[in-house]
Amino acid sequence: MKYEAVIGLEVHLHLNTKTKAFCGCSTEFGKEPNSQVCPVCLGFPGSLPVYNQTALDYAIKVALALNCKVQEYTKFDRKNYFYPDLPKNYQVSQYDLPLSVSGFLDIEIEDKFKRIGITRVHMEEDAGKLIHQDDCSLVDFNRTGVPLLEIVSEPDISSPEEAYEYLSALKSTIQYLEVSDCDMEKGSLRCDANISLRPAGAKALGVKTELKNMNSFKGVKDALSYEIRRQAEILDSGETLTQETRLWDVKAQETVSMRTKEGAKDYRYFPEPDLPPFVIKEDKIAEIRKTIPELPKEKMQRFIKEYGLSEYDAKVLVSSKKTSQFSEEAMKKSADTNKKPLANWIIGPLAALAASNNCQIYELKITTDSLIELIELIENKQVISNLAGKAVLEEMHKTQKSAKEIIAEKNLAQISDSGSLAGIIEEVIKENPKSVADFKAGKANAVMFLVGQTMRKSAGKANPKVVQDLIKKRLESA
Repeated sequence: MKYEAVIGLEVHLHLNTKTKAFCGCSTEFGKEPNSQVCPVCLGFPGSLPVYNQTALDYAIKVALALNCKVQEYTKFDRKNYFYPDLPKNYQVSQYDLPLSVSGFLDIEIEDKFKRIGITRVHMEEDAGKLIHQDDCSLVDFNRTGVPLLEIVSEPDISSPEEAYEYLSALKSTIQYLEVSDCDMEKGSLRCDANISLRPAGAKALGVKTELKNMNSFKGVKDALSYEIRRQAEILDSGETLTQETRLWDVKAQETVSMRTKEGAKDYRYFPEPDLPPFVIKEDKIAEIRKTIPELPKEKMQRFIKEYGLSEYDAKVLVSSKKTSQFSEEAMKKSADTNKKPLANWIIGPLAALAASNNCQIYELKITTDSLIELIELIENKQVISNLAGKAVLEEMHKTQKSAKEIIAEKNLAQISDSGSLAGIIEEVIKENPKSVADFKAGKANAVMFLVGQTMRKSAGKANPKVVQDLIKKRLESA
């Protein structure tokens, strides 16, 4: 590669408090526009803010989970800028004394762990929302003052793929803490990316571009990929890059210039005069540290050790806290020492069924007990085939009936009796002399074609393992 990318991400996270950062207005999503506002969040003269205690606790919890150092002394600042959705014409944020600094998050890339530094996690408030319609723009201030965290990474990310993995790991960690729903469609989690290119091996940073308007992790990945190509073409042509903010156009799949990039001096930061500084004592930090649950990386390692799962299976199962709880409940209840079939069913058919019903695995109407019963009937007792099992799983979700009830009602049980299968096997052997000859000539795989034909003739009810054994015995004795 002629150039290397240097990427840093700024993630804005809504905290799921019941009320806003500095007032008692509700944070409930989707209410009538401008129905959740008051003089404080609208910045009326004479109104005074009071910071939300729960928001502070959540902020410290996130900082600790991301291995940050929580500062003993921190304060709020006014970040001044003028935009229609910012009623006060400033945002209450943090500048030189943020809540926490010097953290990290480990990500996995190509079976290797890479540590991404986290510069800071600081507290602030959200702005409102502009809604553009035809020839006008409307503004909804309901979101104004909702408590936000800004999580700023070091420029340690080297590719769009690493950015995607970082965001996935960050989202999973935050969801485990249960401090935010991380719903990008609601704007609960938003990401801006800073990217520059430099000659491979160089130390000095290139000219930075900030990317905005990316509403999915895939969008971040696509926007970064496009920007790498765009910047490389400009550098190859001998032109000079300009530091700017660019928007990601999803339809056109390209970035579009928005404005030249501001610096800190443009925001004219100064200490927020209506809020005192915070002194966060060690006993407070220790108290919150105790509330941090087992996080995805630690849970993944435990699943590998306790349940004998592969790293891939364990990583998928712990990606969501509630999915991991469902999976672990099933693992503990299953009497089978080999947990691989159970993991395969959760990651495969169960996840597919959840996706087709637009829900999560734990939201399906299938209990861990009923799932274990189904897998037992397939894997150990071989009552039904794997394919029939998927149909039974879907019916279990629809009707909440047990696997045994559905198998009996729909006559799905496999035929394992050699006497019942003998006639079908004889027909298949007579109809496929070439495959028989191939098998006798030493082509062992030829038997699988005959198994397939037997399965077809039995409408999928024949037990494939029994069929394979019977066909081999029949051909070897001929």
